[in-house]
Amino acid sequence: MTDNLNIKEIINKLTETKLATFSTGNLFSAIIVFIICVIVIKVIMKIFGKIIDKVNVNNTISGFMKVTVKTVLYFIAVIITVDILGIPVTSLVAVFGVAGLAISLSVQNSLSNIAGCFTIITTKPFVEGDYIETSSVSGTVKEIGLFYTKITTLDNKLVNITNSDISQSKIINYTAEKQRRIDINVSASYNADINEVEKALKRSTENIQAVLSDPPVFSSVTGYGSSSVSYTLRVWVNTEDYWETYYIILKNIKKEFDRSGIEMTYDHLNVHMVK
Repeated sequence: MTDNLNIKEIINKLTETKLATFSTGNLFSAIIVFIICVIVIKVIMKIFGKIIDKVNVNNTISGFMKVTVKTVLYFIAVIITVDILGIPVTSLVAVFGVAGLAISLSVQNSLSNIAGCFTIITTKPFVEGDYIETSSVSGTVKEIGLFYTKITTLDNKLVNITNSDISQSKIINYTAEKQRRIDINVSASYNADINEVEKALKRSTENIQAVLSDPPVFSSVTGYGSSSVSYTLRVWVNTEDYWETYYIILKNIKKEFDRSGIEMTYDHLNVHMVK
């Protein structure tokens, strides 16, 4: 009995002992509570991760959301632990608030890029794999990062554009729609028969499987220049067939014009001598 009483007295003395502004008992309680908080956070993050994966959110934004939620949960765990230790929470929160304001001011540009990332992902002017044109560059979107959007140009150059810049610039998305129209402008001599030129243009699109029948192929006179007549050929294709079909038609037009004896003119000046 005496030994038991001595042990109890020792424990009571330990719990009453002060370390700085908190007791040893509070320290033990805080450690236990913090361990429980860590376990709970891991469970919450596991459930949150499964929900995010089911929603099929963009990888960049899902990663950012996971980090943000985890940071907030750990912040709450620290506040709870500190409160158990007896440290004034209000003053600690005020310190964190001032520190957060100072950090936000120092990383203002980075925050604007993060905001640009959210704008791109939520409004979806383009997605990874689209071919786009901005005010400064054109190419295929390789990756939409938290701070930069990576674009691969046609000559295989990798260009990094800040999200704040790209979200505020004019964006032309060439692959957003399933179908695109090919517009080819050519000129022919005034001596060439208009109907023959239009027929030759249409023949240049024949036997090309990528050319769609609906809408139908269109060819017509579109203008009269100082030394030639302008014609326009319009053809609809699936977006993925655009460039291949474009170059095939260009070759076929020259062949059809040569076969029909149609002269493809260039800018020149006729001088008439008058006696």
